[in-house]
Amino acid sequence: MTKDLQILLAQLNPTVGDLEKNTELVLRTYQEANKKNVDLVVFPEMFITGYQIQDLILKPSFQKDVSRFLTLLISKCSGNSCLLFGAPISEGNKLFNGYFLLRNGKISIVTKKKHLPNSGIFDEKRYFSSGNLSTVFRIKDTNIGCPICEDIWYSDVIKKLKNKGADLLISPNGSPYERGKMALRHNIVKQRCLESNLPIIYLNLLGGQDDQVFDGGSFMMNQVGKVMVQLPQFEERKLLLELDIEKKCLTRTIKSKIAIGNEKAQDYRAIVTGTKDYVLKSGFDKVILGLSGGIDSALVATIAVDAFGPDGVTCVRLPSQFSSEGSLNHAEELTEKLKCKIKTIPISKPYKMLLDLLSPEFKNKPQDLTEENLQSRIRGLLLMAMSNKFGSMLLTTGNKSEVAVGYSTIYGDMCGGYNPIKDLYKTRLYEICQWRNTHKESWMKGPNGKVIPEKIIEKPPSAELKPNQKDEDSLPPYHLLDLILESLIEKNMSIKEISALGIDKTMIQKIEKLVYNSEYKRFQSAPGVHLTKGSFWLSRRYPLVQKWTEPL
Repeated sequence: MTKDLQILLAQLNPTVGDLEKNTELVLRTYQEANKKNVDLVVFPEMFITGYQIQDLILKPSFQKDVSRFLTLLISKCSGNSCLLFGAPISEGNKLFNGYFLLRNGKISIVTKKKHLPNSGIFDEKRYFSSGNLSTVFRIKDTNIGCPICEDIWYSDVIKKLKNKGADLLISPNGSPYERGKMALRHNIVKQRCLESNLPIIYLNLLGGQDDQVFDGGSFMMNQVGKVMVQLPQFEERKLLLELDIEKKCLTRTIKSKIAIGNEKAQDYRAIVTGTKDYVLKSGFDKVILGLSGGIDSALVATIAVDAFGPDGVTCVRLPSQFSSEGSLNHAEELTEKLKCKIKTIPISKPYKMLLDLLSPEFKNKPQDLTEENLQSRIRGLLLMAMSNKFGSMLLTTGNKSEVAVGYSTIYGDMCGGYNPIKDLYKTRLYEICQWRNTHKESWMKGPNGKVIPEKIIEKPPSAELKPNQKDEDSLPPYHLLDLILESLIEKNMSIKEISALGIDKTMIQKIEKLVYNSEYKRFQSAPGVHLTKGSFWLSRRYPLVQKWTEPL
């Protein structure tokens, strides 16, 4: 080789459907690289459209608009630098998840994704046909192949590219965050490196889209599966690699290995990133939430401040006659630490007014959950009114344990545009709170130190909808409840298998029934950040009404 191959990796944040903005990101990056005579500029999977685009891709007018922006790229990217990027391909009545090479003002398809993921949050077989096109192209005496995302998980596409003479593999990805996913990616790519004896660049998308968070974390491995370069998770980054393919090594590239955080750090960053991008990409720039003085809303307030800064967050206390003085004080103490706005709107008067209004209808009926839920619905009404009036997105604050068993009020505390903690079980939520109290990272817009008061963390959880109420009046202790829920939802275990862990069968049956009976609530609930394989929405799809119960 006469000179090292220079490759610019673009780990950037597209927006689904914003073809103009996404194309502008590509153009700006390409033009900067072309001025520096970079050989190749690389973008992740489906960058032009954003990912996942779901049924939007089925609109012929959308497909036509994609073609318009591809034509724009061809006209604007005619320099000496080459460009790789992902976009859908429409051929006749078939769609493909494709990858394009733009060189000297001419465009060619280098890959059509073969292995289409169709489980969990993915539904690619609904949209795309499996492609068999996996070409090798040559840039500066280097043969390059591009297996797209899922194709790197299998040996066949890699073997095909190797047999065609590939010296280097560049894998564009749209891989969303999931707990433990980073280590899994490393393991899979290492296997492909060892099988092929080729270096592999793994380039991943970045940014939040609905419930998914693309965490970046792009990396390069050498032919024996050693990580030579590791980009950070959850941060936009452009990195120039300089490679001597003949010697299969990096040359002047700084062998940067950004440390990957532990699971709590990754979960928290994913939640903040997903929340921030959902709000901003929806056209909002500030948020509002109800602050009860409990741990769930305390964590959501902290997440919001870390995402938008103190000035972008308004917390609202909505006390009734059942709200404890301690909870009100704890809420105020939290906002003092977070330095965000706090407002107080008592609901005792409207609650009494509604009880009086309903009293003729409820005559001779004992008080029950109806009256408790009425308080929650008043709060939801007031918070939504403030959201409308001040243009702030309302964040809801139900953790996964509550969402799973329906321990929430539809059209009440479930009101809101987004739920940051929807995929956090209560026990995990406590761990995240303790972690945030001892960690302040540079990207966080909130303060240092113990931002969540210990009194909030230590006090028994309560909805405070009646005197001396505790969550454990209605539910098992959270450590036990979460064990049952994780077994049912994440592991799909039977009642018999769970009872073998030493848990009473009657209790398991009760919890399973609550999970099934609450499906209709979850169907109407706000989206939230996907953290686990058992997250509610695309990962887990159950009928809203069904009568099956597990035989014992």
